[in-house]
Amino acid sequence: MFFRVTLPLAAANFINQASRTVMAIVGPVLAVEFALSASELGFLAACMFAAYGLAQLPVGIALDTIGPRRLQAGLMLVAAAGFAVFALSDSLAGFITARILLGIGVAAGLMSIIKGNSQWFAPAQVAGVTGIAMAISSLGSVLTTAPVEAVLPQIGWRGVFWLLCGLAVAASLWIALAVRDKPAPAGKRSLRSEAAVTGAVIVSPVFWRYAPAVAMLSVLNFTYLGLWAGPWLRDVSGFDGPARAQTLLGYTLAVVVGSLLLGQAASRAQALGRSAFLVPIVCTVALVAVQVGLLLRPSSPALVTALWLGFAFFGSSGAAGYIAVGQMFPPEQTGRVSTAVNALVLGGAFLLQAAIGWILDLWPRSATGGWEPAGYSAAFALSIALHLAAAAHFAGWTRPNQRR
Repeated sequence: MFFRVTLPLAAANFINQASRTVMAIVGPVLAVEFALSASELGFLAACMFAAYGLAQLPVGIALDTIGPRRLQAGLMLVAAAGFAVFALSDSLAGFITARILLGIGVAAGLMSIIKGNSQWFAPAQVAGVTGIAMAISSLGSVLTTAPVEAVLPQIGWRGVFWLLCGLAVAASLWIALAVRDKPAPAGKRSLRSEAAVTGAVIVSPVFWRYAPAVAMLSVLNFTYLGLWAGPWLRDVSGFDGPARAQTLLGYTLAVVVGSLLLGQAASRAQALGRSAFLVPIVCTVALVAVQVGLLLRPSSPALVTALWLGFAFFGSSGAAGYIAVGQMFPPEQTGRVSTAVNALVLGGAFLLQAAIGWILDLWPRSATGGWEPAGYSAAFALSIALHLAAAAHFAGWTRPNQRR
């Protein structure tokens, strides 16, 4: 089942990862070429997350009713259209339109993997198999770091988006031809009843106990890898373009390793009878510590690199958290629970990514087009406060071993 279900769906999530992280390399180029402010650049990058988040609840219903194969094959064509529009645009309005299309097109990336794996693998295996799929998917982020930086002089940022457009079309075809959908239970339910199930998930006290803390792990990875890590490395640590690209490449490789190891660790812990939340809890503590280190603006390049690698590694535990929340609900609701968590992630990423841009604009822009290091520290103070608030909310509830 891995090669018939998990791997093709991981190809779609590869596109998802690439669409999010490409702005960390291309964003500074666009800011100079089109004279974009920090708030404009932050809003542009965040528009994708807004569309992505708004699409989550209908995507969850679709995953649980028509299955991941048909949904993902169609959405990959929407993503291809988004890449094409971006490549053809010459204005902020065009870029925003493209990012909205991309947000819709990649809306089922991780969720389709979780749904497909939940259909075909035993519960204790899902986190491990999903971790492998996430490691493969994260290679999309690898593609959009040092490799994109290397080809920018030859093909330009428009060429990069045309390349991603072609990959999205190829992923759509692969999914349509290869993925197997597990037959749905007998009896067709109305759209109203399906929507009612979604509503019950959203208002569930269990969901609100644990989902915000789980979501913050991915919110931070989306926010910084998706845009602000690259400018931070330029403005705070003084890294040039190649050095930034190499550091971001290391970041994405740490996501690959973290997805693989932490997914396996979560499955192992669950098989031993431990809480499914054990790995996300440990990673939350570590990620807060890493953010404190970055807030202090270390001067050593080696320490800077180590902190960003740790940020990536511990932040990649978000997928294990999605699965932990999903397993607290009936299996037939997996798609809706996962997309509800993802809606929190994407809404949070939109707000935090845009808020960082607004914070940076409170300081004068440097002569080289960058932003004040103190602004980045203020931004990290905000993200740490939000992370601690979510963790405190999680810790204030009882044991995470009871279903809704």
